Amino acid sequence: MASAKPIIIAHRGASGERPEHTIAAYTLAIEQGADYIEPDLVLTKDSVLVARHENAISETTDVAARAEFASRKTTKTIDRQQVTDWFTEDFTLAELKTLRAKERLPMLRAANTAFDGQFEIPTFEEIIELAQAKSRETGRVIGIYPETKHPSYFASIGLPHEEPLLKTLAQFGMNKADSPVFIQSFEVSNLKALRGKTTVKLIQLMDSEGGPADMPGTLYASMATPTGLKAVAEYADGIGPNKALVIPRTLLGNLGEPTALVANAHAVGLKVHPWTFRRENFFLPLAQKSGINPAATGDLIAEIRAFIAVGVDGFFSDNVAEAAAAIR
Repeated sequence: MASAKPIIIAHRGASGERPEHTIAAYTLAIEQGADYIEPDLVLTKDSVLVARHENAISETTDVAARAEFASRKTTKTIDRQQVTDWFTEDFTLAELKTLRAKERLPMLRAANTAFDGQFEIPTFEEIIELAQAKSRETGRVIGIYPETKHPSYFASIGLPHEEPLLKTLAQFGMNKADSPVFIQSFEVSNLKALRGKTTVKLIQLMDSEGGPADMPGTLYASMATPTGLKAVAEYADGIGPNKALVIPRTLLGNLGEPTALVANAHAVGLKVHPWTFRRENFFLPLAQKSGINPAATGDLIAEIRAFIAVGVDGFFSDNVAEAAAAIR
């Protein structure tokens, strides 16, 4: 069931080369050959979906330097974790649009800091408009791969993802089973609710440890077993596993023996899209590192090819040019 050619999912855009979740990052990713662009979706105070890695925004915007918003800093409990920050749900879209994006990993991606302060926070609508415009321009289909971030938390404060998400997809004619869309979530109830309302493809994300925030006591490890995968297949079309669940690393940090996860998922009709492939030494297996500088570029192409050989149907990468080269 593995795809002849795995799909390239641009993780937050070409986030290895531009500040993540910006129109500039998504545009570069498309130019480099991405099949799908991936926005993490959070909500504003006025219920608009915008792209940020988290609803806490000090790491990815200049909000902390903005005196007019100093009083918005607060402490909240999100997914049983206390977080002190500025949060998207405390800003209207108009207010968020006055902020500017910045590089989230400046120690590893110093070159990206040259773009700090240049780009605004995009809405989900703006990202779809970009994908559709680029599809017309290039003659190839550019899909979107949105993630609902902290859906049970947002639902608990009266800002559920489902209605604005499905409404926006319908507005752009991207609400059918064959639309170039995958909706992903680390939570379960959110995906089950969506399955009752849409035929769009759904992806259950799985980390290498822990479990869904909305299901205390359930572990991703149990969801990744043959029995667990069979249950996932009742409401989802695929899984997005941490890549360690597909090929774990040895004690020395090299790629080890592949697990049976891909074969087991395929056996129950699930696609497999692991995450996240990045070119900096900091993230790479030992044998693919180019040296001891964590920010230097290693052999990402070799790492990706190992996963393609196992039969994955697609993968998330911050570095689309290398991902495209690995597939070629």
